[in-house]
Amino acid sequence: MIVIVGLGNPGRQYEGTRHNVGFEVIDLLSSRNQIPVNKIKFKALVGEGFIGNQKVLLVKPQTYMNLSGQSLLEIMNFYKLDSQQIIVVYDDIDIETGKLRIRAKGSAGTHNGMRSIIYEIQTDDFPRVRIGIGKPRFGDLADYVLGRLVKEERELVSIALRDAAEAVEVFVKQDIQTAMNQYNK
Repeated sequence: MIVIVGLGNPGRQYEGTRHNVGFEVIDLLSSRNQIPVNKIKFKALVGEGFIGNQKVLLVKPQTYMNLSGQSLLEIMNFYKLDSQQIIVVYDDIDIETGKLRIRAKGSAGTHNGMRSIIYEIQTDDFPRVRIGIGKPRFGDLADYVLGRLVKEERELVSIALRDAAEAVEVFVKQDIQTAMNQYNK
């Protein structure tokens, strides 16, 4: 099984924010692959199904971003998974708005959700799909990532969300190298 985790914050007030693009990719994967994400388990909303012939678990942690690792650790322990069986999808301020970066492993950078995951599962050796949300020109970083996308950003990010969902599907059906070659631009 492959566990696909989209990072975000639960609650209506966070819908459509820059920090919730990971949740939006899970929603797209859910829709595209007819996998309802409606069970509450492992401190997360989850849905089990298939992408191609591969069994997957779609996950939206409900712990709030900064504690995302707690949910993932429970899942990994329950299913006895290693870190190569997870894919984490999340926003990244260090990437230009609307761009994707797929990596086999790496540091958390400035992302608190990723810091939590790396701390809890004790490795940074797992695949990830990062969606660029850009940096604020001025003002508070927390206000920026928790802010809603403006119209021009929404257009770019909508394309990136679709590409991220497709990249995850390519990764699951084929391998990470193929996904990286097709979607890292």
